[in-house]
Amino acid sequence: MIALLVGAGVSMVFTLLLTPLFARAFRSLNLGQFVRADTPTAHVMKRGTPSMGGIVFIAASIIGYFVGHLVARDSVSGAGLLVLAMMGGLGFIGFLDDFLKVKRQNSLGLAGWYKILGTVIVAIVFAVIALTYRDANNRTPASTAISFVRDLDFNFVKVFGLTAGVILFVVWVVLITTSVSNAVNLTDGLDGLAAGSSIFAIGSYVIIGFWQSNQSCFSPTIDQDNLFKCYLVSRPLDLAVVAACIAGALVGFLWWNTSPAQIMMGDTGSFALGGALAGLAILSRTELLLVLIGGLFLVVTGQVIIQRIYFKLTKGKRIWRASPLHHHFEMKGWAEITIVVRFWVISGLFVALGVGIFYLEWVSR
Repeated sequence: MIALLVGAGVSMVFTLLLTPLFARAFRSLNLGQFVRADTPTAHVMKRGTPSMGGIVFIAASIIGYFVGHLVARDSVSGAGLLVLAMMGGLGFIGFLDDFLKVKRQNSLGLAGWYKILGTVIVAIVFAVIALTYRDANNRTPASTAISFVRDLDFNFVKVFGLTAGVILFVVWVVLITTSVSNAVNLTDGLDGLAAGSSIFAIGSYVIIGFWQSNQSCFSPTIDQDNLFKCYLVSRPLDLAVVAACIAGALVGFLWWNTSPAQIMMGDTGSFALGGALAGLAILSRTELLLVLIGGLFLVVTGQVIIQRIYFKLTKGKRIWRASPLHHHFEMKGWAEITIVVRFWVISGLFVALGVGIFYLEWVSR
């Protein structure tokens, strides 16, 4: 608990105090946001705003995590480091995309297939380590079973055998990672939208990890009457520490990122947040629950997919005025801050529903 509180506090103070310094440094290096000339006037005005702000909260999360463990005199875990590595790996892919946009002064950035390839490589490395590393209780951070609020009966290895099962599990991890990282990236279109929504989604894993730790099969304090419904998650409290550090870093970052933003997270930040969210879901064994916890990201992505399919089938017609969904409401004349706050509310409701189902599953057993 000390590591969680100290880590979250250090991460928040880091971004709250140092984000303006990073913004000035990025501006002096001409690392400003590129905005296409054909975008709405409100977005053209953001041209030159320092980008790549994701570097700030990635660094804050990592520093907060290690400082929290140092103060608490607690050991770090393979599970916690894996989530941070996933966050950093995808953040690096986003950084390359942001850097190329700034360097070329266009919106092309890193080619789409290169971004997908990079994401796939990071996800494969994550999956392999998560299945081979073992903690002090001989648990691997991930299991080859598909999970909802805990592992379900469907296990890739049991159904398809060891080799094919492991390969299919890796594919499953790649699918989750690619989907979530791109979903968060699509949601990052207005000042504070992705950061605020991610605070809710990633913050939910503070609650989930803390509860799983209290009710862990290896916890010495668990009520023996509840042992039949305990959790087998590897180091769930450390996953909660990671989630708290990221959420704390985002709170401090949001102070400067809210409209009018003084710094943009860029693809560096959105890809990193998507990677962290995917990693937390996989290692806490709540993969399918992520549909609710990341409900807002799913809605935004679904709207983009439907819009594109309809556009192609009807040869140029649209259901909505624009996509992603937040730009549709911009085109309708909604104020940016109105859209952002209402989307935060929707995100919070999705997260509340997800966490509620997580707890009800425990009570109903």
